[in-house]
Amino acid sequence: MSDETHMRRAIALAEAQLGRTAPNPAVGCVIVRDDLVVGEGATGDGGRPHAEELALSQAGNKAKGATAYVTLEPCGERSGGGASCSSLLIAHGVSRVVVASADA
Repeated sequence: MSDETHMRRAIALAEAQLGRTAPNPAVGCVIVRDDLVVGEGATGDGGRPHAEELALSQAGNKAKGATAYVTLEPCGERSGGGASCSSLLIAHGVSRVVVASADA
């Protein structure tokens, strides 16, 4: 499957959460390794957990060497002081991140 196909799935996951994630945006994340989806998630109700956290939790060790498709650039720091999604992706060994939109 193509990058576009996996990103479309991430967008669909985010769209399913529209209106439920305030104060955070609705984000979708799909983690793919060897062309198989190993994890996916969308921002939880009320903005937590983040989509990347859910997808990484599903993927477990299969995230190592995988590609993450994320509808919004992963956070670089957390207001609550927890690990950022960027650092979690790195810690899990994700080797490539495809982003649909930069976090402005």
